[in-house]
Amino acid sequence: MVDFMRFNYSDLNPDLILDALDLSGLRVDSGLIELNSYENRVYQFQDEDRRRYVVKFYRPGRWSRAQILEEHGFAAALSEAEIPVAAPIAFAGETLLEHQGYPFAIWHSVGGRQFEVDNLDQLEWVGRYLGRIHRIGAARPFQHRVRLDVESMLHEPRALLAAGEWLPSGLAREFFGLLDELTKHVTDALRLDVAQIALHGDCHPGNILWRDGPLFVDLDDSRTGPAIQDLWMLLSGERSEQLIQLDTLLAGYEEFMTFDHRELALIEPLRAMRMVHYMGWLARRWEDPAFPRHFPWFNTEHYWRSQIASLHDQLAALHAPPLALMPGW
Repeated sequence: MVDFMRFNYSDLNPDLILDALDLSGLRVDSGLIELNSYENRVYQFQDEDRRRYVVKFYRPGRWSRAQILEEHGFAAALSEAEIPVAAPIAFAGETLLEHQGYPFAIWHSVGGRQFEVDNLDQLEWVGRYLGRIHRIGAARPFQHRVRLDVESMLHEPRALLAAGEWLPSGLAREFFGLLDELTKHVTDALRLDVAQIALHGDCHPGNILWRDGPLFVDLDDSRTGPAIQDLWMLLSGERSEQLIQLDTLLAGYEEFMTFDHRELALIEPLRAMRMVHYMGWLARRWEDPAFPRHFPWFNTEHYWRSQIASLHDQLAALHAPPLALMPGW
């Protein structure tokens, strides 16, 4: 059994990667370019026919085989519905391969410009596709992927942070007091009875490329949850700007999928969950040498003071009136 909390990729060397790719029948005719990913390891390469691919080695023990295959099946269903999403390639009918204990999958390499979150035309276009994604997500719910819930996003990170020596002793009491208050508010908010559907799960602007329209990538965090989870991360700026963005996003979305406007009250609770989960994620992965190297500020007093300030701000946001649609909706 792999202890994925302590697992690192020290054995994933170029020879192992090339041997793994050889199993798929692809012949690598270039170097391996490591792409920006910390949870998994992702490399771009070119085959002997000068076609570009991306291979992702999943962190062993994080997802079960059934969960990964369900992610792949979701991507395939979206692609079959002509929704622009990066779906893994099947080799002899299999999208999930394995070598030396490393599960991996291969995609065609796709390029594109950065999605412009302040471009309302692009935002409405993204809204249309999210409506189509959610229509499929509602029709074929996940059976194996995890659910977006308080236990995994708040309680588990809190227990992990409390068990370690991450926080300076003088800050721990204030931090955990604020975290417990925030958890209570979020728990109360998530009692709202709304539909739970299959989601992209991590639909931030960095996971949308633009190439004559949007292209959705990286379904690694796909999970079950409320529709607003795939929408709120596309909102930015002052409240007035977010209202315009929300109006634009939903104008496209509701061409294909009805949106339950009560879910707007979940935006700040979901933001709070993401904040705390991120802290726990860094602590959980600290044994991986890539994390101290790329996040050297994590166990510093300055970082934890800034997190205390962020928790204060988020508690204020939880008490403020939620975003509401413009008149006419």
